[in-house]
Amino acid sequence: MKIILKKEVTNLGEAGDVVEVKSGYALNYLVPQGFAVIGTPSALKQHEETLRQRAHKEAKLVADAEVLAAKISAVEVPVTVKVNEDGKIFGSVSAAQVADALAAAGFEVEKKHIAVPEIKEAGEFEAKVKCYKGVFATVKVVVSAE
Repeated sequence: MKIILKKEVTNLGEAGDVVEVKSGYALNYLVPQGFAVIGTPSALKQHEETLRQRAHKEAKLVADAEVLAAKISAVEVPVTVKVNEDGKIFGSVSAAQVADALAAAGFEVEKKHIAVPEIKEAGEFEAKVKCYKGVFATVKVVVSAE
């Protein structure tokens, strides 16, 4: 029996997959629990249309993210921190500091989407910013003494 999964099922598939299972498993467990719907011809046709629309939206989101990534990569972000006599930073530069500097430059990015290398001294470094699934930008972080 063909079914369309609504949620991820271990050892069977992910949400949106069309899979073939035994009718007892589908009718007694998957459908009543809300994990799947029966793959009738009309349901399969509707599922294909939904996948087509989702792919179109996904392509637009990826294109927008690539434009944003190009803009972010062109920006140089200044971060000023306190240093000791040897030029070493007290602590390190965090993703939150880079997010604040990007916000000052006009880009609203959440700090959880920024990967900053361990920065312990003044200089130029590169941080990765996740714009969307699989789309990353590299931003130059210029660390200077306060």
